[in-house]
Formats: sequence, structure tokens, C-alpha cells
Amino acid sequence: MSKKTLFVDILKKHKGILYKVITIYCADENDKKDLEQEILIQIWKSLDKYDDTYAITTWLYRISMNVAISHYRKVFKTKSKIVRLDSTLLEYTKSDEKSDDSYQKEILQKLLSQLNEFDKALMFLYLEDKDNEVIADILGITKTNVSTKINRIKNRWKQELKSQKN
Repeated sequence: MSKKTLFVDILKKHKGILYKVITIYCADENDKKDLEQEILIQIWKSLDKYDDTYAITTWLYRISMNVAISHYRKVFKTKSKIVRLDSTLLEYTKSDEKSDDSYQKEILQKLLSQLNEFDKALMFLYLEDKDNEVIADILGITKTNVSTKINRIKNRWKQELKSQKN
């Protein structure tokens, strides 16, 4: 299988991961497009180095979140060749998402937006039902540290929601 074919297959199967990471880190449509492009470039560049002892989803989360976290910290310079992609490759419609109560979704989005980049990544993976070992592997911290950080954030959120009700 050619690199291009593998690349397109991975994106088709896992576009939801990329969509969610991009959406959680960017509100502006132009920023979303920039981040999408940076993530795609990094996936392309890293494809030859993929270690199949890790799940492809773990690998994609690690790449997309690392790019998202550093997106605003530095200018991403591309040294690789340009690869033409079908523009509909990462289109993701509301029908691709499970429908949630919009009010709860809005509250969760607000809480997530108040976190720093690292904590946002941590809680995003937690909300994606990733186990602590997978989260630790993606973020490069210990499993114990994952549990501690998640509990602290959840307690902070509980306090904030309680104070909003009063």
C-alpha cells in the first residue's frame, strides 16, 4: 500500500478524532483550517515513523494534540512536499456526531475553554472515554498524574457549577 493510500485511509477512518481536536482548540473557522492543515502535514510527515505497537488512534491523538497545543506558540514551518488532498476528506457533519443535549454541551464547552492547553487535552481524552494508561501514553505523563489531574479538574468544575447555581 502506498503512503498516500495509507494516509487517505487513516483520515477517512479517523476523521472524527481530528475534527474533535480541531474544534476543541479553535473557535474561528480560519484558525480551524490552519490547525487542520498543520495536523495533516504532521501526520503525513510522521507516517513513516508510525510504530504499530501503538493503536493508530493513540498515535493520531498524540500528533493532533501536540500540534494543537503548539499551534499558537510558534509558527509551523513546512519543509515537506505538498500533497494534494481531496477537500472533502475531513468534512464532518452534525449527522456524524451523536446528538447531545445542547445545553449540557454548551456548559461543557465553556468549562473546557477555561482550561490551559494541557488540561484541555487531558479532559478531552477523558471525555472520549480513553483509559488513564492511554491518556498517559498520549500526553507523556504517568498514569497516577492523569488520575490526580482529572480529579482536581472535576472538583474545580463541581465548585464552579455549584457557585453558578447559587
